[in-house]
Amino acid sequence: MSKIKQLMQLHQSGASNREIARQLGLNKETVNTYVHKLKVHELSINEMLTLDDPILESKFVAGNAAHKDNRFEQFKGQIAYFEQELARKHVTRKILWEEYLRAHPNGYRYTQFCFHLDQMLVVRKPTSILEHNAGEKLYVDFAGDTMPYVDSETGEVKQAQVFVATLPYSNYTFLMAVHSQKTEDFLYALSCALSYFGGSPKILVPDNLKAAVTKADKYEPDINTVMEDFGNHYGFVVCPARARKPRDKASVENSVKIIYQWIYARLRKRTFFSVEEINTAFTEELGKYNQTRMQQKSYSREEKFLAEEKQKLTCLPKKIFELKYYATLRVASNNCIYLGRDKHYYSVPYQYIGEKVSVIYTRTLVQIYCKGKSIATHSRRHGFGYTTQSEHLCSTHLHYKERSPYYYIQSAERRSPVLCQMMKLIFAQTPTPETVYRRCDGLLSLQRQTDPALFERACQIAIDNNILNYKFVERMIKKKTCLMNEIDFQETEKPLPKHENIRGGKYYN
Repeated sequence: MSKIKQLMQLHQSGASNREIARQLGLNKETVNTYVHKLKVHELSINEMLTLDDPILESKFVAGNAAHKDNRFEQFKGQIAYFEQELARKHVTRKILWEEYLRAHPNGYRYTQFCFHLDQMLVVRKPTSILEHNAGEKLYVDFAGDTMPYVDSETGEVKQAQVFVATLPYSNYTFLMAVHSQKTEDFLYALSCALSYFGGSPKILVPDNLKAAVTKADKYEPDINTVMEDFGNHYGFVVCPARARKPRDKASVENSVKIIYQWIYARLRKRTFFSVEEINTAFTEELGKYNQTRMQQKSYSREEKFLAEEKQKLTCLPKKIFELKYYATLRVASNNCIYLGRDKHYYSVPYQYIGEKVSVIYTRTLVQIYCKGKSIATHSRRHGFGYTTQSEHLCSTHLHYKERSPYYYIQSAERRSPVLCQMMKLIFAQTPTPETVYRRCDGLLSLQRQTDPALFERACQIAIDNNILNYKFVERMIKKKTCLMNEIDFQETEKPLPKHENIRGGKYYN
């Protein structure tokens, strides 16, 4: 019971003001003031005792209403100006207060100025309580902070975009890193989210990003055609949040803030080398996040989702949605087509050099057609580089591409054991194999053009004398020096013809 009611009851029972002050621990003058108000009040004591404490107290302690102060009228007329100025860069409340005080020297001090300003700004922008139904909506957004990773091929530090999806009824959340916020990556992440939830909602609420909304509008935004096709495929409608109205999707905005603290902070000391590694780490931490009991609640996000929401989601179609892009390109002289969207080259069989081909590519696959026939299929890659297949190259290009010590030794072994031995010695003496590839090409070419026996003898002499170069072998073969007496050229010996001018051994004796 409030002390005011106790005071009224003691006064009604006949207690003196001094006795009331002693029993209630109040100042005697305070009791005198209250008793005086009781005597002049329009309500009787019995009527006032039936009132609730807040109402009763307001009849005795009304306070000083701000709206009765002339300063408040002056201040209220400037609220719109203050709000406009605070939206500008570098403008603070203290600067506005100093300007206000110069114009109104008897105005509010800084504390009261800030108090009334906060009160008026809150009144001008009231917020409503959003009620959510199970399985009705899915809020999606990209986190403002990215996740860094190191490209294992180039060593470059890149930033992965982080996609977040939240079911507002249970706050069950999905998290995934992708390369960009482009339509294909956005839709891929969204399809992964629907698979994670095991169903699709009735309404999708995205932000006004280009991947989902072609033209933002407060009342009728233009939805991306591909986004509409995606929604039709999975059975939901797209209802974007209003531009610059993050409270329209407050659940996912709040989830992003929590994820920064729950997942980002826990992974801050780890170094990732691909988007896939980031997603593996996300999956581990996300499971813990969804299974942890929420504050001031006796259940976790996952428990509420499984118990009340999952069965309300629409079943997913059996076929996964694939976003396809089309292009017509010409095959360059290096038997590759250049996909400008990826800044990447893809090979086709060399027979199609100079031909126009049709290219159909999805997020993961590149298919190339010529005259209605499929001529090449590649996994899609991003960033400058070449994706080739050995069967697409002509023999000259294939030979050049596959050059290696092993390649030359194997080629020599199929042709000549002596040449194979010479090749091994050449590479054994050379720390940089690339510098002798052309010498090996010359020896293989020379072997094709020379009598096998003669070539092997020349190589053997080069090995014996440790002169392992192409020009020496070529010179030996051309002059046939030191080889004539040892090499049988498979010519039939013919006896010398009889002739009177022929002198025999007896002549020299």
